[in-house]
Order: sequence, then structure tokens, then C-alpha cells
Amino acid sequence: MGGKRMKIAIDGPAGAGKSTVARRLARELNFTYVDTGAMYRALTLKVLQQGIDLNDSSLLQQMAETTDIHFETQSDGQVIISDGVDVTSLIRSPRVGEAVSIVSAHPGVRKVMVKLQQAMARSCSVVMDGRDIGEYVIPDADYKFFLTASIEERAQRRVREMEMRGYRADLDAVREEIIKRDQIDSQRPVGALRILPDHIMLDTSKMTEDEVLHTIKMKIRGA
Repeated sequence: MGGKRMKIAIDGPAGAGKSTVARRLARELNFTYVDTGAMYRALTLKVLQQGIDLNDSSLLQQMAETTDIHFETQSDGQVIISDGVDVTSLIRSPRVGEAVSIVSAHPGVRKVMVKLQQAMARSCSVVMDGRDIGEYVIPDADYKFFLTASIEERAQRRVREMEMRGYRADLDAVREEIIKRDQIDSQRPVGALRILPDHIMLDTSKMTEDEVLHTIKMKIRGA
């Protein structure tokens, strides 16, 4: 991909397949993968563990500023570290999933996280996924993709993912949670989920992971 640092943004709603594709794309391009959703989940986990009010904007921002969140590459893949503890598995619990949109909607929290994410993007070539990457985090990204899928497909994917992690999941409840999360993500005052004019749109409802990855790579290569 040449000597210059490259930035690839992958935006989209929950369950559209962003993280899996972004992780694979980064590995194949030998870029750093920045899972911004995992960063917000790590903070949310700490908030829940300490019993902090999810609506206390000032305290949540203070926690974001004082929590050390970063990624490390280990033999079995990339992990997320929060205050020295590997929280990669813990942040995928249903409880964290239900609260993360509330925590991440606070402008003060997003300001802190975005600053950290932008620093990562300056240090190396990155593939970064989230809700507001192309607009707010790395607006100068070389490529901006927006992955979406039907609510039904996204709900089924999330159920399969949760069951693989050992959690029981009810499809109707997960569907309702996704609808609610879409609403929160699209209406928050800072970093809302929205489609930009320069987004390359991909509806992944009927695509396999391999097909999505291949399509993105072809776009990057100009094919």
C-alpha cells in the first residue's frame, strides 16, 4: 500500500459486521485495527463495576480522562487493556451492551475518546470502525465505508455472537435493543451515526464476511 500512512474508516450500526471485517482487513493489510466500540465498552464496564450514574456527564468524562485504555497484540490476537487488565471478554456481556450507547452519547466522553483515537491514527496506518469515524474521528480518511444490514439480519448475527460467547440471547429482545440503540446512536448531540456523501455504502444483509472483505479490498485497489 506504499510508504504513506493510510486511514480507513468503517462506519455503521450495531450488528452490521464492521468489527469482524475491519479486524480481518487490518490483518491482511498489516495495519493497526482500532476497535472504537471496544474502547467505549471498556469504559462502560468500569462505570458499571463502580456503580456510577450513567447520566452523570461530568463524572463520566472524568473517568474517561483517568482510565488507561489501549490495545495490545498477543499471540492469540488483539486484546483491549483497561487500567492494566485484559477486559476483551468482559466487555462483550449483555449488561455492557445495554449501557454502552448511554455512556458513549455524552459529549465529554466522546471528546476524550476521539482525541485518543486520533492520536492512534497519527502514529500508524489504521483501520478504524465505529459510528462516527468518517465524519468526526478521521474525517481525512483515505477511504470511508458504511456497512449496514437489515434489522432482522443484524439481530440474528448478534444472537449468534452472544451464544458463541456463552451468553443466552432472546432474538426479540436483541432486536428491540438494536432498534433502541440505532435511535440513540443517530440522535446523540456529538458523533451521531449518519451517512456521509463520501461514504462507500455496502449492504451486508446477504453477503458473507469473505464477500464484504473482497468488495472493500477491490474498492481500495481501485478495481
